[in-house]
Amino acid sequence: MIFVKNNNIKNIVFDLGNVIIDIDVPRAAQSFAELSGQRAEDVLELFGTSGLFGQFETGKLDAPGFRTYVRELLQNPDWEDAVVDTAWNSLLLDIPPERIAMIQKLGENYRLFLLSNTSSIHIEAVNQILEEDTGMARLDDLFEKLFLSYEMGLMKPDPAIYEQVLQEAGIEAGETLFLDDNVDNIAAARALGIQTFHVQPPLTMLDFLQDYVA
Repeated sequence: MIFVKNNNIKNIVFDLGNVIIDIDVPRAAQSFAELSGQRAEDVLELFGTSGLFGQFETGKLDAPGFRTYVRELLQNPDWEDAVVDTAWNSLLLDIPPERIAMIQKLGENYRLFLLSNTSSIHIEAVNQILEEDTGMARLDDLFEKLFLSYEMGLMKPDPAIYEQVLQEAGIEAGETLFLDDNVDNIAAARALGIQTFHVQPPLTMLDFLQDYVA
């Protein structure tokens, strides 16, 4: 498959999960299920019904509040913080070094930003994985600015989150390329005139952006 380079692009906005770092979302529910002696399906339903993820990833819950809510939902009040964090972070997998190398190369010619639905616990863990896998200490070293849902109080695909990115970064939609693995997030960005690539396996960001580093 050939992806034609858009010569109007001046800015590239990256999603985090399954674009930069590989993730396996059901693994977190499985981890909590194993800890609590419940079925993963039941844990996932409980989390979904409670709105736990959305509250944490929009900053309505801070990290201590998230941990407390998890303990209440799964009826395990004695879990230490590290136990909750380890289970929550189990969905985070690897960061292939070649993706980081490409981002660094792209930074020579484009303004680069990160836009992610995420939480403070995940960002801390991602930075640890980044250093272990690539030797780079923090995501901040790769991007001009990180736009993180828990800090913004908004989540993709809410159009307001894209509008805030454009405004705060001072960039134009038609000159901006956005990569995400979620089709709803892609559609919302495209509706605002942002150029998009929907990253889906077996393709990775490397396939979509190879012409941009040529």
